[in-house]
Order: sequence, then C-alpha cells, then structure tokens
Amino acid sequence: MDMLPLFRECGALLEGHFVLSSGLHSNRYLQCAKVLQYPAHAAACGAGIAALFQDTPIDVVVGPAMGGVIIAHEVGRALQKRALFTERENGEMTLRRGFVLQPGERVLVVEDVVTTGGSAQEVARMLTEHGVRVAGVAAIVDRSNGRATFDVPFRALLTLEVATYAQGECPLCAQGMPLVKPGSKGLK
Repeated sequence: MDMLPLFRECGALLEGHFVLSSGLHSNRYLQCAKVLQYPAHAAACGAGIAALFQDTPIDVVVGPAMGGVIIAHEVGRALQKRALFTERENGEMTLRRGFVLQPGERVLVVEDVVTTGGSAQEVARMLTEHGVRVAGVAAIVDRSNGRATFDVPFRALLTLEVATYAQGECPLCAQGMPLVKPGSKGLK
C-alpha cells in the first residue's frame, strides 16, 4: 500500500507550523483522521498493519485514544481479535469502560502516528502492569524515520522523516509563522 499518495489524496498531509502532542514543533503534519474517515481506507490500513504482524501471535489489539481508536479497531477486525482503547484519567493512561485484559494475553499496541513513541511506550508500560505481554507496536505512520525505539518489534505502513524542533529552537517560531495545534484538540 503506497501511503503518501493516499495522504495527499485525502488532504491529510498538512504544511505550515504545528505543535505536536509531544510538544515538538514541525512544518508538516499527518492528519490520519482525514484518511481514516473513509471506511475503505481505514480497512485497508488495518489490513496492512495486520499483514506486518501476520507471524506474531496476538490476542488483543489496543490503541490509545483518540488517534489509535479507529486504526486499532480495523487491525483487530483484520486479525479477528478484540480491539480496545486506552484513555487518560487524571493524567495517566488507563483502561476504562469495563475493558479487561487477562494475564498472559499478547497485545499489539497500535497508533496512528509515532513521532517520539512516548504514547505507545506509556500504553505498553500500563499494559505490562496489567500482566499482559506486549507483542509489538504498530503505526500507520512512523514520522521518527526509525528513531523511535521500543522493547518489542515496531512496524509502520509509512516511514517518513519530518523535521521537528524544540519550541525554543524552532525556525518557524523565529519567522513568526502562526502556530496550529492539530489533532483531536486543536485542528477543526
């Protein structure tokens, strides 16, 4: 699956000045929700990620809310496995809504975009505390260009190098470009 043309076709590759969930700034933003709004694209992305883990035993797929909810569901559908999501409660990633994991279950953590890997690592730690085994981490987009590391296999449909800057070192801030906070809380 050639993801970059799909992102362009859906208007999901944005250019400008963005603050990412990691707090870093960037000149490009990949808005996976604009791809996933189309059920056929969401299903294809889910099947693509499932294929990357076809030789890995998986019992449950878990994605962090918000970005991981739809893609985790589609990966679960492709693997014919349960799909759950985590949410923040009092600043901590947690399972809510009656979701239960059994000790020893093998979990695939699925994200929409990985930049630093922080959210996926936080979910993996929380899951490990529940006694499950994290079998892998997956994403639609690895925008770290392979720099995000995990203690388990990590695979993505698209690996892309996108410049990121710390707030105090951002050339876009220095140029006075308006800052946009995309994602579930900023870009409408």
